[in-house]
Parts: sequence; C-alpha cells; structure tokens
Amino acid sequence: MAGLHKLTAIAVKSAGPGKHNDGHGLWLVKRVDNRGQWVLRLAIFGRRREMGLGSLADVSLKQARDSAAHWRGIAKSGKDPIQERTRLSLEARYSDTSLRTIAIEAFEARKAELKGDGKAGRWFSPLELHLLPKLGDTPVGLIHQNIIKDVLAPIWHVKADVAQKALNRLSIVLRYAAAKGIDVDLQATAKAKELLGRSRHKIQHIPSIPWMEIPDFYVSLQELTVTHLALRMLILTGARSLPIRMMRVEHIADDTWTIPGELMKGPKGKTEDFRIPLSVEAVRVINLTLPLSRNGLLFAAARGGTLSDATMSRLMERRGLDARPHGFRSSLRMWLAEATDATHEVAEMTLSHSFGNSVTRAYQRSDFLDQRRELLERWGRFVANSTTA
Repeated sequence: MAGLHKLTAIAVKSAGPGKHNDGHGLWLVKRVDNRGQWVLRLAIFGRRREMGLGSLADVSLKQARDSAAHWRGIAKSGKDPIQERTRLSLEARYSDTSLRTIAIEAFEARKAELKGDGKAGRWFSPLELHLLPKLGDTPVGLIHQNIIKDVLAPIWHVKADVAQKALNRLSIVLRYAAAKGIDVDLQATAKAKELLGRSRHKIQHIPSIPWMEIPDFYVSLQELTVTHLALRMLILTGARSLPIRMMRVEHIADDTWTIPGELMKGPKGKTEDFRIPLSVEAVRVINLTLPLSRNGLLFAAARGGTLSDATMSRLMERRGLDARPHGFRSSLRMWLAEATDATHEVAEMTLSHSFGNSVTRAYQRSDFLDQRRELLERWGRFVANSTTA
C-alpha cells in the first residue's frame, strides 16, 4: 500500500534524534540517548490525536505496524482507540482475580494505616514469601482450606509466627476480595488452621538481662560514643529502639521527652504522642550526646542519618550476650513488679503498653506522668549508681 512501511529495521536502529515517519500515521520518535517511542497519529472525531504504542526497547517495527493497523481499524469503526484501549485495560484489571493481584490491591488499600506506608515490607512479606510463590496465580475464588494447609504445613511448626502472620494476611485479602464482589470462602483460613492443628512451636521471648545485673552492664557503657549513649538512654527510659534512634532535640522540653505518635507502636494515624519523664541521669546522658548530634538527631549515625537498628544489638553480640536491646524493657518491667509498689496500670503505662478493654481505655485519659517520673528517677539512680562518665 502506497505510503506505508517507509522504515526498515536497520533504519530504525541507526535513526538519529527526531521524528521518523513509517507511513499512515505511524512515527518513531527518537531521543538523543538513542531511546525511542512509537506514536500513532489519528484523526478521531475530527480531532488529531497521538496514541503511544510503546517504547522502541519493548516494541519492534513489525509489532508497531501490527498495533497501528489494529487501532486504525478501531478508529474506522467509529470508536475512539484511546478510550477503547483504556476500557479494555480496566476490564482486564478487574477480570484478574488471581491471589497475587487481589493481595496487592488489598495491601494498597491498607497502606494508609501502616507505618511508613508499609515500605518496610512487614505487612506484605508473609504473603510474598510463603503464599504467593505457590498460590499467586490461583483465582481467589478457588482458594480453599486444603490448598492453604498444603502450602503452610512445611512451616507451621518451625516458623509458627510467620505462618500465622501469612494466614492472617490471607484472611484480610479474602475479606477484601469479598468486598469487591468476588465469591470467596471467608472461612477458608479458619478451616485451614483447624487442619494444621495446634503449633508445636514454643514462643521464644527476646532474651533480657536480669534487672539486678543492669547496673553492671550500664556502668560498662563508659565510651562517649553514639552507640553507648543510645544504649544508656534505652535502659533509662524503657522506650523501644525506633523512638530512641529517631530522638530529636525538639522532642525534649525541660525534663520531658515527647515521642511523636508516628514513632509509637500501633496503627498509623491512631497512635497518640507519648510523654516520657526524663530522670536526672537521662538528662545527663542527653547533655553528653548533644555534641554528637547531627541535623537535630541526637543519636545520629557516623555518616549522618538515622542510627541502624542493628548497631546496638551488634555491640551486645560482640560482648557475648544473649540479651538484646529490646530486652531492657522486660528488665525494667520486672524491676517495677519486684522492687516497687507501682500499680499494674502505672507499670504498663511506663512501657507504653495498652491495658484493659476498649471501654476502660476510653475512660482512662491519664498517662500517670507524675507517678512515672518518680519511678524512672528511682530506676535512673539504681542503674547509674556506679557511673562516673
């Protein structure tokens, strides 16, 4: 046909930057970096439109010509090719009910509730690692308890926590699918759990140092380094690692540290700021840390930025300790229970734990700041009784 197929494969490869016409509206647009894009120019309802047909890296000359011929035919039939392609894409999207597709959609729907929009991967990874490799292409409507049981059985007794998380995430995905109008068995995960049976796996609590031995460990943190000082603050406040590592100068007012809600454990957007009273020893540690702070971060890494989550753990590993930094929270909790007369509510609040049922929590508005201040002051004196630095 006259006016068609002006380009050759060799010409496409050697073409310089600019627009190169293959005929009947098909153009190759080449950039200076030798990358290119296929574009089809069409007259649609009296208006000239341009329709992208893909990149040169993904679409060959022959494929571009076949695609152009197809969409020219759609235009001749009286339809808008661009709108038609969008319609077909949406149909394909909504007709894909594979577990992988629905799981990704469910994850996207929950991102707003997750810390950091779930970028750490902790929400999606149990699905991605243990269910999607074998069930990803299976339509969610065909997911039943026997399939789930077969997939999770190998890890049910050896990686119980991960397996349970995978099962919980799958339950959420199935509920999402049901909300989309897909016919699924919402009881499939509960039935699978019955088939899998009671896990033989024993929960391993994070090892901790007995509270009576904390002063000896604390006094060993004599170096004026970020790691030593961060561990001191971890011990003194009973806070989790993340708030310590993200602790900023502006979070401290006088002798109180206010942790922003987004750094607290709990659903994103539903966790309130939490105040921690600072003991005399904690204030002293902060003053020692200030010269090492960078860009407002008290415990900044050597090259700037946030201190790694593993840094403090590695120090304890090098000393041959089984205990880990998170275990200091247990040490403090045991001290509160065995060496003080702190009430259960005050002790739990000291570690920012929730307590009671939803009704109790709704009416319990006090954070017991004054009571916690007295207790953490006593704790600070106890752990630092031999400190000289």
